[in-house]
Amino acid sequence: MTPANPQKIGWRDLPRNVWVVTLTSFLTDVSSEMVLNLVPLFLANVLGVKTSVIGLIEGLAETTASLLKLFSGGLSDLLGQRKWLTVAGYTLSTIAKPFLYLATSWVGVLGVRVADRIGKGIRTAPRDALVADSINEHQRGMAFGLHRAGDTAGAALGLLIALAIVWSAQGGNLDLTHQTFQTVVLWSIIPAVLAVLVLAIFTQEVRPKTAKPATPPKLSLAGFDSRFKAFLLIVVIFTLGNSSDAFIILRGQERGLSVLAVMGMLVTFNVVYAVVSGPAGVLSDRIGRRRLIIGGWLTYSLIYLGFALASSGKQVWLLYAIYGLYYGLTEGSTKALVADLVPLELRGTAYGVYNASVGITALPASFIAGLLWQGVGNWNGFGPSAPFFFGATLALVATGLLTVWLPDKQ
Repeated sequence: MTPANPQKIGWRDLPRNVWVVTLTSFLTDVSSEMVLNLVPLFLANVLGVKTSVIGLIEGLAETTASLLKLFSGGLSDLLGQRKWLTVAGYTLSTIAKPFLYLATSWVGVLGVRVADRIGKGIRTAPRDALVADSINEHQRGMAFGLHRAGDTAGAALGLLIALAIVWSAQGGNLDLTHQTFQTVVLWSIIPAVLAVLVLAIFTQEVRPKTAKPATPPKLSLAGFDSRFKAFLLIVVIFTLGNSSDAFIILRGQERGLSVLAVMGMLVTFNVVYAVVSGPAGVLSDRIGRRRLIIGGWLTYSLIYLGFALASSGKQVWLLYAIYGLYYGLTEGSTKALVADLVPLELRGTAYGVYNASVGITALPASFIAGLLWQGVGNWNGFGPSAPFFFGATLALVATGLLTVWLPDKQ
């Protein structure tokens, strides 16, 4: 499935698997972004949940997903199969999401979020390994850049659909209601089902070219060299300050943005992210992944400092648009770099370990952000700016380490 002359490949020459997985992610994000970006507003505005609890919900959901990414990635290496684990994960998320319609407490929302993220945990590492298996090393950045662009374009479309539903259902009322949230959940089911069908019907299994590992998947760095281990440590430091984007949504609302304005802000972010991802992936093939990641992390640090100092909703909106630049520079490049650093036979395990490291750190990251913002018990925290000062500082530390620790050729 790899072209004979890797240096001459163009977008149209990318293997079918890359395009199918991209379309699947596009449809899935149409569904997910219709709903998930409204969840923190639903929790805060409809159910009256504190930010510390919102941070706990987001952290638990992402940690659950990432722990499962470890085992699903390792299992895909052991079995020598990626496709059906990926299909199973998308299917579970599709089944779980409609239960948000019935949620009337934060506990119910937590249950649905965890179930949805279990599906994400099952699918992500095998899916990323499937993309990496389907393309040669010279076009990994292009392939993952295209995938991120499709994923993010779906997010933008999903937000626009949700925006239209909220506008139609509420008219001049800019506060999110329970009934409107339920309507959005119902409409989100359609693209989710289409995503599963596209993946199941059109994806081809790619058989590994090396022997399968002899041991079951486990949380272990055995077989990985020091470059990959150093990269994981640096990513963990960065992620500890990278709390859930739910806090940015809440920051926008706290600075005066309405629900509709928040959704418009999210659309702007996803448009920037989608536009940047593809070219950034190609650029990473030419100049190296590490340079783009360093640039993206520096951008992140400056943006988070801006979130901390923002005095109006318009400033938060502008910063969140630029935030898409950080994502576009780093997401595809980081996944391509993982494949660069590990042997082929451990590729699924590597994506699992990487995602588990990020996910385990996501729980304390989001919980710390919630505590810094609003405190707990009799302690009132440091206010809405605190999580963003914290994130900006850790991003600078991680950027410095990445500059020193990883070799120039990456």
